Amino acid sequence: MAAGSRAGLKRRTLWGVRTAIVLFALLAAPAVGEPEGADVALPRSPGEAGVGRLVAADAVPGLRELPRDAVLVVAMTSTACPLSRKIAPALARLEAAWTPRGVRFVFVDVDGADTAADFDAFAAAHGFKGARVHDPDRRVAAALGAETTTEAFVIDGARTLRYRGAVDDRYGLTTARDAARHAYLADALEAVLGGREPAVAATTAPGCVLGLDLAADAAPTTLTWHGDISRIVQRSCMECHREGGVAPFALETREQVDARAGMIRHVVKRGLMPPWFAAPQPDGEPSPWANDRSLAARDRAALLQWLESDRPAGDPADAPLPKAWPKDWTIGEPDAVFELPHDVAVKAEGLMPYVDLEVPTEFPEDRWIQAWEVRPTAPDVVHHVLVFAIPPDADRRTRETAGFFAAYVPGNSAATYAPGLGKRLPKGATLLFQLHYTPNGTARTDRTRLALRFAPGPPRNEVFTIGVFHLGLRIPPGAPDHAERGMMPVLFDVDVLGLMPHMHYRGKAFRYEVIPPAGRRTTLLDVPRYDFNWQLAYRFREPVPIEAGSLITVEGRFDNSADNPANPDPAKEVRWGPQTTDEMLIGYVEYVARGVNAGDRPRPAPGGVRGQAKAEMVLRRLDKDGDERVSLEEVPQPLRHLFKRMDEDGDGLLDRDEIARSGPLSR
Repeated sequence: MAAGSRAGLKRRTLWGVRTAIVLFALLAAPAVGEPEGADVALPRSPGEAGVGRLVAADAVPGLRELPRDAVLVVAMTSTACPLSRKIAPALARLEAAWTPRGVRFVFVDVDGADTAADFDAFAAAHGFKGARVHDPDRRVAAALGAETTTEAFVIDGARTLRYRGAVDDRYGLTTARDAARHAYLADALEAVLGGREPAVAATTAPGCVLGLDLAADAAPTTLTWHGDISRIVQRSCMECHREGGVAPFALETREQVDARAGMIRHVVKRGLMPPWFAAPQPDGEPSPWANDRSLAARDRAALLQWLESDRPAGDPADAPLPKAWPKDWTIGEPDAVFELPHDVAVKAEGLMPYVDLEVPTEFPEDRWIQAWEVRPTAPDVVHHVLVFAIPPDADRRTRETAGFFAAYVPGNSAATYAPGLGKRLPKGATLLFQLHYTPNGTARTDRTRLALRFAPGPPRNEVFTIGVFHLGLRIPPGAPDHAERGMMPVLFDVDVLGLMPHMHYRGKAFRYEVIPPAGRRTTLLDVPRYDFNWQLAYRFREPVPIEAGSLITVEGRFDNSADNPANPDPAKEVRWGPQTTDEMLIGYVEYVARGVNAGDRPRPAPGGVRGQAKAEMVLRRLDKDGDERVSLEEVPQPLRHLFKRMDEDGDGLLDRDEIARSGPLSR
């Protein structure tokens, strides 16, 4: 995975240098599909939301005594729900701004698993001054018909519900903006105090779903927590959702799961949890993935059935044995640990650009790595980390596309290679940490570390990572389903160990395919619903052999429309760039060169494989009429000056052999 200099990249890359004709592959054709929505703040029907109804005097403490000329804001909240934590600073600012104008605030903790002390500490940390109600049984929430942990209600002095919904539209379940576009709650207060109806009287309120309907719809079940559900949760959730885990709350007990039953049902039905986005295998076929976190259909059905029942505990004697979780590094005792040169300040709100920090290794010789692990000190605000190992003479501009050395996303932060395999850390290399932070409502500091465990000696095979990419991507403004493609020839026999797709906010689907020299195109990985919030790696149970002369292709589909709630600017033509407001199309491939000893240079197979693979790639890109030749008209305008040089027989067409014999751009 180590990134290297241009010379080093040529020496270690799976596919070698590009030739001029490969630049023809910058073209891509759009595809067709439907964008998928997300949980965001959107206007809804006020009547269906109950706006205008009389609120019972005992629904909220203090409501009976509310003066006729006063206005009350009742804000649902939670100390653990990530969305509640993110909007807490905005709620505090609203309270400070509107209290002098006669608006009263009541903050209601509806988490269900919070203690009163948790809520007091949360309120104090964010500066809430108004009345506080610890509502673990959700009686206030039920009286108001609250749906999520972030919903706010505006009630006038006649106890009429005038507004319900989101504070603003800055944050969604899987989206965030640097600033809100619509200040829904503030606008509603301005209207009510001015004697007007709010222009938007009801919205959805993205947050953790309360699921108050579950009690009303509860059905009997023979499934129990101890006998059935605890095992599913232990196997599929507790890796992250445990004390000391990277998730915002634990799901280790029936009480913890019961308190969040509504949100668990919501994310399981949506396929957001457990985070796993590879397309399911056909019925009866086993998963090819060693790290497959998806719920089996039987487990999913059982979990949903139990959540929608009265959630019986069952017999404690049926409970599984507690699972032991590592207390320190999961890879075992490391031989070396590198940390950021200083703490990184993570602001409380909005978005942050990537942070790049360098750490020298100063090893006088190459080191072989058996295992690595990336660990942030503030995992609740770390979206992902890529670590690049850059030799002293490297060109740092190659880092993303050349391949990373180590990576971190929540729940996927370490790798241990099988005996006989290892990563090479070049002598004198600099570790470049590229960190993406996501503020969560409280200012934090982070000092991410990388732990390494050395192999006992040089391994049999060296593990490489390379990116299949398309630097020339161009996504039109407003395009709801635009396809971009990249491809590279395989110059020697390889065994692929794993894959990791990478796009930004507009990414919606990703697919890897392999095209052998003679044979049918096959899919290596299909991600029909790509989610930028989870930069997952997909590791094969068994290495996948790919023969020399094949092509590995990647296709990314992008939603640059206004219907994409994560889209920073639908009116912008989007090009390649380093920040999340730009875009990328990279399909990382982790592999070993078959039959090549670690440290040796992999060499292309005999028989002109490099040229023939290049010719195959170009013909698949440019041969629009299917005649196995490329005409001048089929070549992009900026590259037509190369055509005459490559057209050796002067017939106005480039055949397979002419393309295969063409030299690099520098000649």
